[in-house]
Amino acid sequence: MGYAFAILTLLFPALILLHLFVAPYTKVEESFHVQAVHDILANGLPNGFNDLNLNRADYDHFSFPGAVPRSAVGAAVLAMLSKPVILLNEGINRQILARAILGLLNASSLAVYARGLRRSFGQPAAIWYILLQASQFHMIFYASRPLSNMFAFSITTLAMCLLLPTPAPTSQHQKQNSLALALLTTAGVVFRSELALLVGTQTLFLLATKRISLKHTIIAGLIGLTTGLTLTIYLDSTFWQSFPLWPEFEAFRFNVLAGQSSEWGTDPWPFYFHNALPRLLFNPLIYLLAIPVALRQPATRSPALALLIPALSFVALYSFQPHKEWRFIVYIVPSLTAAAALGAAYLWTHRSRSLFARLATRALAISTLVVFCLSNFVLLPASAANYPGGQAMDAMHYQHGIHDAELHSDRTSSTVNVYLGNLACQTGVTRFLQQPPSLGWVYDKTEDKAVKSTSGFWDRFDYVVVEADEEVGFMDADETSLRHALPSSDWERVHVVDSFAGISVLKPGTPAKGIAERRVIGAVAGARAVELFEGLREYVRDSLLRGWWVEVKMRPRVQVLRRVREVYNLSTELGRF
Repeated sequence: MGYAFAILTLLFPALILLHLFVAPYTKVEESFHVQAVHDILANGLPNGFNDLNLNRADYDHFSFPGAVPRSAVGAAVLAMLSKPVILLNEGINRQILARAILGLLNASSLAVYARGLRRSFGQPAAIWYILLQASQFHMIFYASRPLSNMFAFSITTLAMCLLLPTPAPTSQHQKQNSLALALLTTAGVVFRSELALLVGTQTLFLLATKRISLKHTIIAGLIGLTTGLTLTIYLDSTFWQSFPLWPEFEAFRFNVLAGQSSEWGTDPWPFYFHNALPRLLFNPLIYLLAIPVALRQPATRSPALALLIPALSFVALYSFQPHKEWRFIVYIVPSLTAAAALGAAYLWTHRSRSLFARLATRALAISTLVVFCLSNFVLLPASAANYPGGQAMDAMHYQHGIHDAELHSDRTSSTVNVYLGNLACQTGVTRFLQQPPSLGWVYDKTEDKAVKSTSGFWDRFDYVVVEADEEVGFMDADETSLRHALPSSDWERVHVVDSFAGISVLKPGTPAKGIAERRVIGAVAGARAVELFEGLREYVRDSLLRGWWVEVKMRPRVQVLRRVREVYNLSTELGRF
């Protein structure tokens, strides 16, 4: 059974890597960390706090610093772990490599947590935990995404594993609890300041239940605080060339004390409970059935409360912060899922004694399978279609390699200037996707409207990557500026990238396009698998669903325009003779 359990834990890395390869691009909220990984790999860290020889143009965070500085500790770790692999394979996709390392770190922490549950509550609870956790879309999809929350997640999950309740606490358990509090404190100091609330609720619960002494609590807090401050102030002061710098305190002061985070939107106090947590847990039977069963049964009530009280208290306190996002509370998902696993395991072990337990177990098993399929066959294709900027960038390089290199074989060393619009930069464009300057590629992300209103700005570009729409004659602000500044220039559309636009319910007789589904299946399993999927889709649709079907709806979002210069026309004319 030990080998079977170990194999089952492989669901975590397998699914996380699947989601990574299907959706390899990143969005604007991930931009700092992914650009920082690139810059550290390409240029290394600055030399000290005041590097006079530093070329700031080589580092993205100096050109686009954002509202507040962010810690580069996570990026430095990913860069350090990436280097041995790069030495073995210089041509490896470095963005995917860095994200894979992060995903595997988080997968490992989830597997460790599952083993901790097996040690504390037995194998049925651990297996149910794996099944429930692996079917939750947001957790799996974001595990490899370079966000501060996901850098902290592996640390907080290991801390939660150390805090798992045991029937008879000993001095060893008190040391584990101290280490857990130190880890949570370090993660909060370096990556996310909201973890201070989670440290507080966990500490109060441990003190109230006499699982830790006040002395051990103080020591743990000092160790975590000292470790975190030493790490972040030294490395981030070097990275940002400003000493002393504590990025997460700057973020806390900006977002919380100054209230600037409200500019990104606000939500009412219950948002996390009626919106975010149901989405994170995904399976409604987790909170409608499994957790209530765990709280109702005397055998599971005490450990379930130990998992739920600190976690939900953290959410309740953090709900007073007006700006809310689900990723701010992602750290408690393993604890809530573990509480549900206790209830599911109880039902499983009592299924032969009770009709309710037997029916409830079947309902949990079916619902888990259903949400697993929804996560991987509906939400994954839909989410993968949300990165048109990255797809357009790769398509532009591909198109240039096929067409322009053939038309201008004598100009392969010439400069290729590219303008990247705001939407493209927000939906996938990173420095990892750019061609190296040594090959003549120059990229521009200018945002100043006054600068972009001049003909001199636009006249140098060979490609522009701007917004698209299905509306005839649509032009975004950048394309409008381009057309006004260079009215006589000729541009051809060489590629259009579609993006997610909702879910379509197809009536009988309406043909299925399956754009997103074909792309995802083709990327994972190849063209033959796409043909099999389309055949199976039509069979199921005709024989079981009476012609109805549901698919991801797409619409144009980003387009690549190429400048048609006179040399292009001349080359084309010469090619006719």
